[in-house]
Amino acid sequence: FGSSRSGSGPHVQSASSSYAPSGVSSAMGKLHTISRGYRHGTRNKYAKKYRTKGMPGVARYLATFKRGDYVDIVVDSSVQKGMPFSFYHGRTGVVFNVNRNALGVEMTKIVGNRQLRKRIHVNIAHVRKSRCNESFLKRVKENDQKKRDAKIQGKEIKCKREPEGPKPMKIVKADEDEVEVLAPLPFVENYF
Repeated sequence: FGSSRSGSGPHVQSASSSYAPSGVSSAMGKLHTISRGYRHGTRNKYAKKYRTKGMPGVARYLATFKRGDYVDIVVDSSVQKGMPFSFYHGRTGVVFNVNRNALGVEMTKIVGNRQLRKRIHVNIAHVRKSRCNESFLKRVKENDQKKRDAKIQGKEIKCKREPEGPKPMKIVKADEDEVEVLAPLPFVENYF
């Protein structure tokens, strides 16, 4: 009597939209993209410590750097200009170029089984002088002084560091009465 099967009646539901809420497809595929931006994964790495928030002080900008200096790259998240990529945060390199607002820093990066030489320019706010070769420079100064003193006295001096050798021998003496021989107790089988 004129009933058409093409339209869905009040009791008929399509299988695809049976339980899906409005606006979401039933094929629950990729709901969101994982963002891989330039600063991804730096929530804690770039977070500033307690009571150090805000812009850096003037002393940070007044530090003098020369070519050949060792510097540590420590990103200051309050300064976005000249910020290096997150991989270089905490790395130590050598200054190869000095500009008005930035430093050229050279360092090595391990990629696979080889070391690549990386050269990047970093804003001065993200750089601080490294203390990695302080002890070496101090030792050089002390050795030079020792050499000068030895030359005046007409002596030869060794400036090489030598590893600590084995301890000197010693003989342990004891009376026979004091010696106590330790031996394991004999095994006794008990069958009860």
